[in-house]
This record gives sequence, C-alpha cells and structure tokens, in this order.
Amino acid sequence: MRKETKIALDFFIDKLTNSIENVITGDSFQTEVSLLNSKDDLKIIKRLKGWHFDWIKELQIPSREVYKLTIVNNNTIVQGLISLEVQENFVVMHLIENAPFNKGKNKVYLGVAGNMVAFACRLSFQRGGEGYVLFLAKSKLLKHYEINLGAIHIGNYKMIINTKAALLLTNKYFK
Repeated sequence: MRKETKIALDFFIDKLTNSIENVITGDSFQTEVSLLNSKDDLKIIKRLKGWHFDWIKELQIPSREVYKLTIVNNNTIVQGLISLEVQENFVVMHLIENAPFNKGKNKVYLGVAGNMVAFACRLSFQRGGEGYVLFLAKSKLLKHYEINLGAIHIGNYKMIINTKAALLLTNKYFK
C-alpha cells in the first residue's frame, strides 16, 4: 500500500465570478465539471505540458476522484483540475490547480479556482456532507482563504468551509 502524501494547497482566488471570466474582454463563460478519465484528457495534463502536479499519479489513488473544469461546449480544453475525496460528513480537497494558461499575470481566465472550490462544496451537499469541505493550506494563505472563501482555520493549517460559506459559493457558481 502506497503512502499518501499530504500537500498544503496554495491556490489563489483571483476573483469570485459567476462562471469564468476572460481577463481581456471581461466576457463570462459558463462552465461544467466532469470526471477526468479519457486518454485524451491524460495527454493534456502530463507534466510536460506545464502542469505542476502529477495528475496521472493522483488518478491512481482509489479513494480520490479527479475532476476537470471546462467551458460548456468546449470540453477539450481543461481550465483547471481538482482532486477530491468524499468522506462520511465532508469532502477533502487534496489538490487543485489552474491550467498553465490560467496562472500568473498573463492568465486567460479569472475565477477558475473559485469555480472548482464551489464544485467541491456542491459535491459535499450532493453526497450528504452539508457543504463541508476540508483542506490543508499553506500558512501564508490562511487569511486569504478566510476572506475569499469564508473558510475557517481549525488548527495545524487545516481549513474547513462550512455550510454557510459553501452555500454562498455554490449559489455564486451554480444556479
């Protein structure tokens, strides 16, 4: 049995949008989230293409589900990825990453990370967790997640998004 590494997340919430928003034009694009599983998806996310995490390795952990965020009617371009594990009363967010073209000062879209976190909250509601999402954060971003996601620091860099904050996020992204 392989030892699972716990990674402190350091995603940045650039903007909470109603979907994702083009940085240059300000146009909004509706998104959809689906399981990552096709061979074409795997080719896209190889580390050589600029992804920071080893998503293929992440897919091999049986307790986790990896989801991709795409624009409606354009599911061949992955905007971001998230790895989630459904527990009895909450969802654990293990990894989250914007696509390489959605990072840094030259990013194409705003709202990608917020959209994926909102999806984690929605999945928690759907699976009986009342919206609760747990994740491990880097210390420098604790305040950022408290302010932008309504997350609560519960100690040892663990953060939780409760029902109230989860409702705000899911209502923002999922009508």
